[in-house]
Amino acid sequence: MKKIVVIAAHPDDETLGAGGAMAKHVASGDSVSVLILGEGIASRKQHGEDYAKEKDLLRRDSRSALADLGVKDVIFLDFPDNSFDTVPLLELTRSVEKFVSEKGPEVVYTHHWGDLNVDHRRTFEAVLTACRPPSGVKRLLSFEVPSSTEWQAQTPANAFMPNLFVDISGSIEKKMKALEAYGGEMREYPHPRSPEGVRALAMYRGSQAFLEHAEAFEIIRHIERDKVIG
Repeated sequence: MKKIVVIAAHPDDETLGAGGAMAKHVASGDSVSVLILGEGIASRKQHGEDYAKEKDLLRRDSRSALADLGVKDVIFLDFPDNSFDTVPLLELTRSVEKFVSEKGPEVVYTHHWGDLNVDHRRTFEAVLTACRPPSGVKRLLSFEVPSSTEWQAQTPANAFMPNLFVDISGSIEKKMKALEAYGGEMREYPHPRSPEGVRALAMYRGSQAFLEHAEAFEIIRHIERDKVIG
């Protein structure tokens, strides 16, 4: 059994980016834990009497979505939505380090450093620091999030260049079912964060690797360790 950790900025990022892979890990008997750093709603709503209710509803939706993928272990933090750049990077990093230390994962999935969304970029920076050797993390992977990764001005310095394609043909329907729980976060087609857009992306990434459906990842670090003797 492998220990897998997914670290995302907002509720729904984790499922959009790695929902199929998470379901596949669970089906293989792996342990999957999720850390969501941000509250996910403050940039769209004023803090008022409905704020706490809206946050609770979003977290309920997130737990429901992850349950559809077979994931039960999720932790929510309260970093401000679309304002991670106002938080000291050290504070973000320490939160991630604590989670990684507690879970002891072999594999960590997180955002791509070149995403349009500032919270995604800061999450990547915190995760990269927290998962540096000797953290014990063997593989660090970046995922793509529709309407963020591809909407950045693409340059050689920030382009998402996947070099790992995970076959999710057997888990695509679980991913789509999970995204139904995020009704307030999904959009109508032709928005890339629509059900049709998400499925089309999975088909496109699949076709790149001669698969029906795939999720694409960029390998940030992969370490093959010798067994410790003695």
